[in-house]
Amino acid sequence: EITSLLSLYGGQFSGEQEICVNSPFWILGIPSEEMARGLMKRTVCAKSIFELWGHGRSAGELYASLENYPMHKMLPYLQSDSTYKVHIHTFNKTLTQARKIKKIDALEFLPFKGKVNLKNPEHIFWILEDYGMDPNNVPEEPFHLYFGRWVHGQRELIESYSVKKRHFIGNTSMDACLSFIMANHGRVKPNDLVYDPFVGTGGLLISSAHFGAYVCGTDIDYNTIHGLGKASRKNQKWRGPDENIRANLRQYGLEKYYLDALVSDSSRPIWRKGMLFDAIITDPPYGIREATRRTGSQKETVKSAERSTENHVFVSSSYHLSDIFFDLLKFAAEYLVMGGRLVYWLPIYRPEYTEEIVPRHPCLRLISNCEQMLSSHTSRRLITMEKVKEFKDQDQNSYLSEGQYMPYKGHNSFREKYFSGVTKRIAKEEKDNQK
Repeated sequence: EITSLLSLYGGQFSGEQEICVNSPFWILGIPSEEMARGLMKRTVCAKSIFELWGHGRSAGELYASLENYPMHKMLPYLQSDSTYKVHIHTFNKTLTQARKIKKIDALEFLPFKGKVNLKNPEHIFWILEDYGMDPNNVPEEPFHLYFGRWVHGQRELIESYSVKKRHFIGNTSMDACLSFIMANHGRVKPNDLVYDPFVGTGGLLISSAHFGAYVCGTDIDYNTIHGLGKASRKNQKWRGPDENIRANLRQYGLEKYYLDALVSDSSRPIWRKGMLFDAIITDPPYGIREATRRTGSQKETVKSAERSTENHVFVSSSYHLSDIFFDLLKFAAEYLVMGGRLVYWLPIYRPEYTEEIVPRHPCLRLISNCEQMLSSHTSRRLITMEKVKEFKDQDQNSYLSEGQYMPYKGHNSFREKYFSGVTKRIAKEEKDNQK
């Protein structure tokens, strides 16, 4: 998420520090404080951002680093008419109050001229200490120390968009936190056009609309699109007349960004040819709590040749998980703008998972592959891909594997078998959990 936002707002990971994904502290190089604030207004993975004044692997290194920090950058925040406080945060260790005060007193060499105000200070300075990731092997001294001025932080976004408070929900409505992470992976920005081909109750549209994008979606389920049928809330039997996707966006003051939601089969695109969407952000059904369906069946296809197409009515048939992902990538390759992103969830069975399982396409480059654990054996991966090549007719039935163009059908049976197993295993674990 942070990498995607840096590419959107500007900035990069600093060369001063080797990036360790397990560390809770990262050093970023961001051109301005305004950009840093913009990044923090969007991220849900980061808690706070600081202007780094000094850091080191020991207290001595930290103090030496602080002494070398340019004085003209410090002075605006240390004036006599200002108020401040110093806060200490230790990761993986708890310090006594006396030890915290001792560490704060050790910073007396800094030219603080203002008054201490613990309740409502103008400036907040933080000492951050990293004691590693192993709670069973906590060192006496931290591995790394940082000192800086607090710039911005936000954690209210998730709470204000909580699914518990949402007007219209379904059995598989996406968690608000994950929804915003997906929008950030998709680098959604104002005036973008964002599409969800498995829109459901529209949870993924809300996060994109919050960031100023115009949103639309399709779903094969007529009742869900029109807000009809049985309710998903406890102690409520049927959905009310005003329970729909539009009402959800209206609830958050985002109705002006809502274009429409249509009843449509994702395996049969209804859109005119061309690059239409800046981002496709979706959570395909896995066939567990939400059925995987598409229009038509083999029998109906044969019969339709004998009947007039005007009178033919498609029926619902099963839609294999591997076909869903192949159709999704093919659609993204054709309808995304250049540089546009596809973000979706891929369920996996961990003991048998390999990188080969992740579907590829010659027009799409894999940007990130992040895992969310569901159980000891199952998980799902948030796949982010970017369109890097214009779609051609020869890409119609191809995908990319091991650096070569290969026909999809050659690998269809392999993926079908794998995803069938994934669906069955996740369904079994859900039933066992319910028991």
